Amino acid sequence: MSWLTKVRNSLSRVTKRDTPDNLWTKCSSCSEMLFTKEYEENLSVCPRCEHHGRIGADARFTQLLDAGFTILPSPKVAEDPLKFRDSKKYPDRLKAARAANPHPDALTNAAGTIGGHKVVLGVQDFAFMGGSMGMAVGEAFVTGADEAIRTSSPYVICTAAGGARMQEGILSLMQMPKTTVATRRLKAAGLPYVVVLTDPTTGGVTASYAMLGDVQIAEPGCLIGFAGQRVIQDTIREKLPPGFQRAEYLHAHGMVDMVVHRKDLKTTLASVLDFLAPAQAA
Repeated sequence: MSWLTKVRNSLSRVTKRDTPDNLWTKCSSCSEMLFTKEYEENLSVCPRCEHHGRIGADARFTQLLDAGFTILPSPKVAEDPLKFRDSKKYPDRLKAARAANPHPDALTNAAGTIGGHKVVLGVQDFAFMGGSMGMAVGEAFVTGADEAIRTSSPYVICTAAGGARMQEGILSLMQMPKTTVATRRLKAAGLPYVVVLTDPTTGGVTASYAMLGDVQIAEPGCLIGFAGQRVIQDTIREKLPPGFQRAEYLHAHGMVDMVVHRKDLKTTLASVLDFLAPAQAA
């Protein structure tokens, strides 16, 4: 036995400790490494640069609704009506998205209260195929609006979308007029429709229900627009101003009513509902 082997065998063996993979979170804006637990306790807002991270539907429901809310059933729609296939079949993409997310599509509704006001709250989750608007999202929006009308409640929607779902072609674009009609029905019923724009809200969602609210609220720094900046810049052949398509720029130019930090969003919504629906407190 060599001396090296004797020394190695005499050393006490230390077992490697298991470290959770999700112990740290990297801020996508300033690249600061944050303890995931502290980051989530701060509502997924970076304590260094105040960047508002993207969050899912369940986190949004917990942050905005009072205790005791109910998740509404997701409507059923025809899947893969065009038999679409790119590098994968559309049903395979849906299956993968559902395996990675808690809800069956990108828009989920819940019934509850905000500061004592009855509301139906819809939340789009960008983690589900980029929050893309297909038939399921359109039908979920209409279902949420119908529930609001049935219960005489305001409808609040938190938008987050990369646009229409290309795998559904023209059927996805048809959701734009469909959801627009639903907002008109809310107005005819005398019910408030409040939009909370989150990062990112783009494409056909912006061109329809995302910009039709009685009150438009945006989270700080969120991207809001229809076409991409490069497309616009190449079309008009001019350099776009700093901060173009960001919440603060839209607020300064009258497209958004207010920009609200996530920690203040619930109290702001409660104040808006106090003003718009004072007689509808639960």
